[in-house]
Formats: sequence, C-alpha cells, structure tokens
Amino acid sequence: MERIPILRMGNLLLVTIQVDMHDRLALTLQDDLTTQIERHAAKGVLLDISSLDVVDSFIGRIIANLSRMARILDARTVVVGMRPAVAITLVELGLSLQGVETALDVERGMRLLRRPPTPEPLRADYQD
Repeated sequence: MERIPILRMGNLLLVTIQVDMHDRLALTLQDDLTTQIERHAAKGVLLDISSLDVVDSFIGRIIANLSRMARILDARTVVVGMRPAVAITLVELGLSLQGVETALDVERGMRLLRRPPTPEPLRADYQD
C-alpha cells in the first residue's frame, strides 16, 4: 500500500508530498497523520505541497480537514510550497482553508511553527 512518509523532528511532524496525490492516498495520509500526532504528542505539522502541480476540490478539502483535525489534537499545521496555480485553483473552487496557516517555503514554515501561536480573538458572545 502506498503511503506518504511522516518524519518526526522533535515535537513537529514533517510531511512532504512527493507523489501524485489521489483520493485514496489522501485519506490514508489523513489517518496516518492523526495517528502520528497522537502517538508523538506533536505540537506542529509542516505539510509541504511544493511538488503538487494541481489540486482538485477533494484534495483541497483534505488539506483543510488535516489542519482542523490537527488543531483538535492540539497541533498547528502550516502548509508550505503552494504553487500559484494551486492557490488560484483553490480560490476558483471557492475552498475556504480557514485555520490553515501558510508559508512560502519549509524554512519559513518551521519558523512559524516554532513561534508561539497568536491567541484567537474573542468572539462577540464571550466579550464583556
């Protein structure tokens, strides 16, 4: 069974997608990544998509879902290496990557993960 390697770097996980992403592989990555976050109590995930030329709506949703699942498991996700064509496609598809942090490259993404997270603004119903 084809799998995408997940490398551990301290309390961070590095996922570099080097193959064509198809639906079954994306779902396997989703399962493997959530398992690894829990197993290693990871605090951050760096998802490198620089080798992806195209992203369809399913893969876009998987990226957003990975970030949300990681957040629930107390880990931040930074997506790096997004090509302009992929960004354009995601916007044209109307996909909201809400909560997904992005950086241009791995180095900037790692710096972002090592910074303390910025607190989320209080919602109106929680303010005085």
